[in-house]
Amino acid sequence: MKLKIYNGCDRGLSIRGCGRQDRQLNTYDWLADVPGNAQTTDLVEVQFKNTRKGYYRNVNNIDLKKGDIVAVEASPGHDIGVVTLTGKLVELQIKKANLKSADDIKRIYRIAKPVDMDKYYEAKSREHDTMIQSRQIAKSLDLQMKIGDVEYQGDGNKAIFYYIADERVDFRQLIKVLAETFHVRIEMKQIGARQEAGRIGGTGPCGRELCCATWMKNFVSVSTGAARYQDISLNPQKLAGMCAKLKCCLNYEVDDYIEASRKLPSKEMVLQTQDNDYYLFKSDILAGMVTYSTDKKIPANIETITARRAFEVIEMNKRGEKPLSLLEDGAVKRQDRPVDLLAGESITRFDKSKKRKKAKPRNGKQPERRRQDRPAAQAAKPNGGRQGGKPEGRQQRQAAGEPQTKE
Repeated sequence: MKLKIYNGCDRGLSIRGCGRQDRQLNTYDWLADVPGNAQTTDLVEVQFKNTRKGYYRNVNNIDLKKGDIVAVEASPGHDIGVVTLTGKLVELQIKKANLKSADDIKRIYRIAKPVDMDKYYEAKSREHDTMIQSRQIAKSLDLQMKIGDVEYQGDGNKAIFYYIADERVDFRQLIKVLAETFHVRIEMKQIGARQEAGRIGGTGPCGRELCCATWMKNFVSVSTGAARYQDISLNPQKLAGMCAKLKCCLNYEVDDYIEASRKLPSKEMVLQTQDNDYYLFKSDILAGMVTYSTDKKIPANIETITARRAFEVIEMNKRGEKPLSLLEDGAVKRQDRPVDLLAGESITRFDKSKKRKKAKPRNGKQPERRRQDRPAAQAAKPNGGRQGGKPEGRQQRQAAGEPQTKE
């Protein structure tokens, strides 16, 4: 009995539906394991360089699977692409791509041969040099355009030049010069900044791969109104994406915010209580919480309540009633007193005990002992230790011949 070893994404609910994420706009075929799914239609989705996809008919009934490299019909010649989707889901992808005419759907010739792959790799090796040289040609013709990418057809007979331009560009002379330089058929295709970011790819500020490079095909206009509905700061640096346009993800949740904002009170409504008038300061749209302040511009005596409580106070004000406070059931807010963290602690608990320093001798002489440091025997003598009305120290100095000083 042989056991099959699965690698990477070849495991899970549909082992053939999930390929490795090595291509942009990857589609998960969750019907790949359904019996007879591939025979429901002969339509096949084929992907080329970056985000370019095409839809073809498998008229020769070739057994195709996701990841097969095929040669497809092109005008002129043939092109080389990779099968990314087969079966029932291809019909849904065609509706999404708005392909109405059956003439837009060409046919698949065969699975690519080694000869086809040699021509393909040779054509792809010329793309970068062709793009650099075409940019120099466009600059020499003073055309206000930027050539962002060049894609050669699989057989090398045609090249597609993707360019960006803010205004209408007359590139008839450019096509003549490019055809004479590269000796291929030229096709110019204008793309926007979002399409260019999708073709190049990258990582967004959220840490995930760009949406335009993974799954997004149709681009909807984004306005700053979407940021206002979601209470997002109107900072151009934070609202702009990798394409220098407004982020497409601003539109993802705007409908939910609009629906939730309808359940909040109006910003112009003033809530009246027995002590103050409260103005709307800020609101948490998804949580349904509103914060009121007694001042219109600065947060003063702020109170955070639910939207239901705010509507209750509004109805009471309409009837001429004023609650004690904005809290539930008119409860008075408890004043929070400051907490003394040093209560019951000594302020000198970190002070070091100071030791009494001994007096240093002057001029190498021992300092005279103070009167209280004298021996108890001298302190017990009559007249405070004096003899004949003179202190003992004076008598000793007179005997030694030292000058008398006042004590």
